[in-house]
Amino acid sequence: MTTAPDITPSHPVWRSLLYVPVNVEKYVAKAHTRGADAIQLDLEDSVPVSEKANARKLVQEAAETVSQAGADVVVRINQPLRMAVRDLEETVSPLVNAITLTKVDSASHVRLLAEIVDELEAERGMTPGHTRFITLVESADAFFRLEEIAKAHPRVAALGLGGEDFATSVGMVPDPDVMLYPKQQSIIASRAAGIMPLGIIGTVADYGDIDGMRKIIRNSRRFGFEGASCIHPSIVPILNEEFRPSEAEVAEAQRMIQGFEAAVAEGRASLEIDGKMIDYPVVFRAQQLLDQDTAIRQREARMKG
Repeated sequence: MTTAPDITPSHPVWRSLLYVPVNVEKYVAKAHTRGADAIQLDLEDSVPVSEKANARKLVQEAAETVSQAGADVVVRINQPLRMAVRDLEETVSPLVNAITLTKVDSASHVRLLAEIVDELEAERGMTPGHTRFITLVESADAFFRLEEIAKAHPRVAALGLGGEDFATSVGMVPDPDVMLYPKQQSIIASRAAGIMPLGIIGTVADYGDIDGMRKIIRNSRRFGFEGASCIHPSIVPILNEEFRPSEAEVAEAQRMIQGFEAAVAEGRASLEIDGKMIDYPVVFRAQQLLDQDTAIRQREARMKG
């Protein structure tokens, strides 16, 4: 069978990224018990300006604590540039898998920070390229540069549209129907760049409505998102459940592929299963779903081990 297009060339498995204020010890201490694929140590919005300098000095110890159950460590840094540089100097290390770049406004913005990380990794004897980027677009102006930001640098592993800040910039309410168009654009830009689309079609702020959040997350996966950040641990298991293929989906994908391979062996490139036409694009999606399921199972095995 012809090889399926690989829409996840080297994507991390980040169904859930739990925000944890790096300067709140009780949250840091429990973060590894929450089951998140990644813990996102926050130096930005959850840390008061007066605490920024102290907070960034806590990153390395916190990274060691939150990763003890196998979660990846992501650090969300500040913007403007002077604060970002200070954050990077305290953050880049083998313990930190990725850095979330906030309020990204252009590809040159990403490349400038990448140059700093290049130097820090070299100075610290790290493997070049170890530190990956999550780029957050959070303004109306930057929205029109989504595609160039997604393709800005090889370190960029994921792209997200910051719902609350973006909505404020545009003057709209971050409800799911309002956010549908801009969020779709971020998905398309991510796929075009071969990186991971992060987010939900809505906002992470309303975590008190568990059933509502589940519906939003489930719908977001339908549109192509692979994972999202959350600000409360109660949302972690929902993200983990909804951003993975169900057993029924896996079984159906396997059946499609097996049936299609049998059809190809007979000289046909299409068949009907349960009243649906199965051809190459459908089979490619089925294979991508199985690949995603395998990657998730491998991550879960590492975390349990």
